[in-house]
Parts: sequence; structure tokens; C-alpha cells
Amino acid sequence: MPGGCRLKPQHFFAPCPRGLEAALADELASVGARDIAPVDGGVGFTGDEVVMMRANLESRTASRVLLRLVHGRYLDERDVYQLAHTVDWPSWFSLEQTFKIKTDGVNAPVKSLDFVSLKVKDAICDRFRDATGARPSVDTRVPDIRVHVFLMRDTATVYLDTSGEPLFKRGWRGETGEAPLRENLAAGILLIAGYDGSQPLVDPMCGSGTFLVEAADIALKRAPGRNRRFGFEAFADFDSAQWQQVKKVVKAMEREPEPLMIWGSDRDRRMIETAERNLAQAGLKGLVRLKAQDVLDTRPPAGNGILIANPPYGVRLDEQDALAALYPSLGAWLKQYWAGWTANFFTGDLRLAKLIRLTPKRRVPLYNGALECRLFAIPMVSGSNRKDKPDAD
Repeated sequence: MPGGCRLKPQHFFAPCPRGLEAALADELASVGARDIAPVDGGVGFTGDEVVMMRANLESRTASRVLLRLVHGRYLDERDVYQLAHTVDWPSWFSLEQTFKIKTDGVNAPVKSLDFVSLKVKDAICDRFRDATGARPSVDTRVPDIRVHVFLMRDTATVYLDTSGEPLFKRGWRGETGEAPLRENLAAGILLIAGYDGSQPLVDPMCGSGTFLVEAADIALKRAPGRNRRFGFEAFADFDSAQWQQVKKVVKAMEREPEPLMIWGSDRDRRMIETAERNLAQAGLKGLVRLKAQDVLDTRPPAGNGILIANPPYGVRLDEQDALAALYPSLGAWLKQYWAGWTANFFTGDLRLAKLIRLTPKRRVPLYNGALECRLFAIPMVSGSNRKDKPDAD
């Protein structure tokens, strides 16, 4: 890669859904990353080209993997232009390729983030014009190269996106239900719940099957990015032979497909049909058992395991009233049938812990986009799990 990425470690930043930073840090360590530094909303690290490729291919929780090109102080947009102009852009991509710039900021003293993007675009085009006499084109929809700019109060960082499309786009999703979980958030919830593929797993509100697909990939040790392309494949000095070797090594870790101890159900038969199609698209046809039934009719298929669910959370008052009536029924159902299991509910309805009338062992703060949520983990033991008084969240 240009800039000597093969020869020496480079600095990277991998954003992720808020709350998954620790899980992502563990993943990055497993692919050889060093200097791992979790912060709110992502993890910084250093690594070489192979680490970058493996992070893109294997991470279940990252949203992207960004390569830091330059970092420095600034006072205004002109300083950001000068910073971006120091990068040798023609060594990263060709005149014939298109690019796109996205700027984000926290407490950034600029009038417009879009204007910052415009200045960085000018810096890139000026470097190309100096080197070649021409300038590349911008494509805001399907660019070959994506550049990310991040502004703090007095520092700016320019990144090259090694991922391309966001990493939660695994390449299998065909259809969804209402407001589906992003795949990397679903995978992170499974990891936080302690799922490693060896335990029975039930999702009794499976919707379009996101938890089921991610759980099956974990169980079969399949890389989540195995069926997609990545941004780094468009870089000027992309090492195709190295990439083929990385994929070969990761492919060799996979387990042979076999029926899995994963069960999904939903009261909406149409959602079960959608989940079936999504599982087939992900190469998991026939490996996960599905059934159309109400959540309260679901029974444990084994003496212990992990129950995972993303219950609906209503916006309208009538929806909230219906959920307030459902939660105590869920608590009674768990107590009656699910002793030996750990129930994990991911929800944006923070009333669940009180209304389900069971005591969560853990309440993990997570964010679904900007929505504050909780993952409530409730171990079900024989006998009463009823709590005597409501806990403050």
C-alpha cells in the first residue's frame, strides 16, 4: 500500500455502535491489532496491511475501518485545506477513479461541515492537478474512494475508508421487517450475551432473522465479510495476492455446514418466510429451525441456553399500553418454562425491567443509532425470580 503500510504499522480507527467498544477491541486484538484504544463510539489501533484486511473481513461489530492519513491542529477551514493538501493523493488512487468526502465534527468551530468537505475536495483536486494536469471526479452515490474528515474543537483528522460500504452490509440481506437491527449491532449483542456458538440459542421474536444469521455465522466461524467487496480493493497499490492469502486462511477456519442449535420463531408467518429467504441468501438454508408461533407459545428446546429477543417498543400511547400488558406475561412465561436459560432482551423501552417483574443480572447500555437502549440479561433459575421492588434503571 502507498505510504509504506506493508512495512510499518499505520494508525486506524474503527467506529462501531455505541456500547460495543469492548467487544470490538477484543475482535481487533484477535486479528493482530496493537495499541488498541477504545473511545466512545469506536476503537483506535495500529496495524499493517494484513491486520487492516482481517479487521474488515472478520470484525462482526465494526462499522468501518478508517486509515488515518494526516492529523493536525486547525483554526478554520483554510487550515483543514492545508492539512489535506499535504497528502499525496495520486499515490492512493488514480485520476480515473471517483471519490466522495464526508465530514463529521464534535464541537467544531466551523460554520458548515459541508464547506469543510468542499475545501478537502479542493485540496485533493489541486494535488492531482499539480501531478497530472487534471482532476478526478466526485461521485456521491457509488464512489471508488471514500474520504472521511473528523473535526474536534482544534484538531482535524483525514481518513481513507478501507471498507467502502459500511461493514454491517454483509451482502446477504434481501428483505427486512420494520426497523431491523443492523447486523453489527445484532452480532455485538450476541457477543455481549456470551454466545459463542456452542450453546442452544432461541429468538422467539425473530422478525427478518438478523440475530439468527449472525448467530449462525458465529457458530460456523464464518467471516461476516466473506461475500462482499471492500474499499481497499480500489487502492492504487492493492496487493491482490496478499488479499487472496488472507481470505484463504480465514476460510480454512470455517466449520462445515450442519444443522445448528439455533431456533427462531415469530407470530407473523410473513416474517418467518422473510427470515427463511435471508438465511438462504446467507448460505444457511436448512441450518436454523424456524416456526410461526406466538412468543408465549415458544418452549425451550434444551435444558439450558441463551434466549435473545428484540421486543417491539411502541411510539404511540396505544402501543405502549399494549407492551405494558405484554411484559408481565413475558415474565410469567419465562418463570414457568425457561429455568436454566438466560433471557436477553434488547429494547429501547426502559420500562421492561420494571414491568417484566424479574430481576436483571445485567443492564448494558447500548445505542441503536441515536436511540438509547438496554440489553437486559435475566438468568432464569428454578424457583422464584420475582423481584420485591422495582430497581431504578
